Amino acid sequence: MSAILDHPLAVFALSLVILWLSVQIGALVGKKMHPLPSDERDDFSLVVNASLTLLALIIGFTFSMAVSRYDQRKDYEEEEANAIGTEYLRVDFLSPSDGAKVRDLLDRYLDQRLLFYTTHDSHQLEQVDRETSKLQAEMWSAVRSAAADNPTPPVTLAVWGMNDVLI
Repeated sequence: MSAILDHPLAVFALSLVILWLSVQIGALVGKKMHPLPSDERDDFSLVVNASLTLLALIIGFTFSMAVSRYDQRKDYEEEEANAIGTEYLRVDFLSPSDGAKVRDLLDRYLDQRLLFYTTHDSHQLEQVDRETSKLQAEMWSAVRSAAADNPTPPVTLAVWGMNDVLI
């Protein structure tokens, strides 16, 4: 079943064919089994038009929600990228050894985040989530120990930036 859902155009085409066949069968059965008298035809047309109007509203709201969710995801991705880039620059406030360690962790973390957004395999996503959690713990531990060793305002800024990365 999931193999079919991996091909949205095929699902769309199949749904279109099934719906068209349903309409044809319904029209055929309606004409043969129970033809509408002329005085009921106007009422039926009114009900059909109202139903189609409601269907159009539902479709419109669905597309609106999908577009707003897509825009929200783009905004979140942009915020995450900005936070990682800013923290990469703020690492210069740490000591050279701590800065190199955190910069390496940020590089590995960025690779995992890119993999998260590009992979479609559920097993690989689980592996990426585990590795991401591990890297987040390592990055927080690295900046926390750097802040404990040298509690200055610039180091605090680096810790604050790491907090933005991890949110």
